[in-house]
Amino acid sequence: MFDQAAQVADRPIFQIKIINGNTCEEMTQSIDATAQAVRSHTTTLTTVQPKSGPASIECYYDEYLAIPGILEQIILDTDSHAFILACWGDPGIEAAREITRRPVIGIAEASMYVANMLAAKWSVVTTTHRVRDMVEKTVQKTGFGSRCASVRTTDLAVLETCDRTATLAALIDMGRRAIEEDGAEALCLGCAGMSGLDQALEAALQVPVIDAVAAAVKLAESLVALGKTTSKQLTYRSPELKPIQGYPDYMQPKCLQEQQFLGK
Repeated sequence: MFDQAAQVADRPIFQIKIINGNTCEEMTQSIDATAQAVRSHTTTLTTVQPKSGPASIECYYDEYLAIPGILEQIILDTDSHAFILACWGDPGIEAAREITRRPVIGIAEASMYVANMLAAKWSVVTTTHRVRDMVEKTVQKTGFGSRCASVRTTDLAVLETCDRTATLAALIDMGRRAIEEDGAEALCLGCAGMSGLDQALEAALQVPVIDAVAAAVKLAESLVALGKTTSKQLTYRSPELKPIQGYPDYMQPKCLQEQQFLGK
């Protein structure tokens, strides 16, 4: 069981787990590199990916199949103080908050929260055109519909973001359109695979660009430092007791309730 007030050399040491929503190892490594670059020296980061699930998330079918593997990474973890869902769309975030008291931060939410503090209007620049509806629904669900100037999609598949040159070129093109045509005053990078490109894009477009992974790391650190946990008053209470056929014991509501009783 993790110790929320763990102390090493009189300084709190925070352990944060980042969960890549897909099963692409190269993207997991890229996410980890961005996160490690911005973490506090008192934070330990572990970046993982689900044991099962799609290689990328580009449609609702992909998203729903990815969620059980994401939740498993949280349920079986007894050491981390907070979790980050590193997929823009925050797949399964409500369910994740039901199964643990520890803070769960989605990179989509984090990037929008930060953009909202820097600009009156901002846009999301993201991957393939098919995900537009998914991204728009994420913006609306988070409550920022009136602040989002637009969602700009590209011809990039998620796994193609590993090509940094092509990805940056696509982001500059769509970012410039969002600024000039939609009135965006800041940009959110709408895919974890785009992490690490914010500074180059800022230099090209001269507006704030929010790296969603980096934003989530700093918000996770803040919530842990403040000693905050997920509310269990009503909505995010542990799932109701009932058998769930075909899933292991550790995913059964009875086990989840016992874990939360122990403060996990």
